[in-house]
Amino acid sequence: MKADVTIQALAALAQEHRLALFRLLVQAGEGGLAAGVIAGKLGIPNSSLSFHLAQLREAGLILQERQHRSIIYRANYPAMNALVAYLMENCCAGADCGADAACELPAQERKSA
Repeated sequence: MKADVTIQALAALAQEHRLALFRLLVQAGEGGLAAGVIAGKLGIPNSSLSFHLAQLREAGLILQERQHRSIIYRANYPAMNALVAYLMENCCAGADCGADAACELPAQERKSA
């Protein structure tokens, strides 16, 4: 993944509603969610939701597909995995990132994260 693509993806996620929206779509799985369902679950007005969906779509983090009269939104898992892989590249100074690795969060931090 290139740095400019990573920056665009991180910038898209650096907003409270977009981060919540992306996490919701990740949790929804491959079935995705319609915009109306997303708006209801997050309590975001449709006009704002459209803007946030467009930002995430432009960053390549979500996909949309028309199903009958609805548009279904899904997390773009390959893009998400590429972003995480880019961020984790060379983590732990090249050491195996096992349970005892320096980049592993302490148990108490994992629970609160």
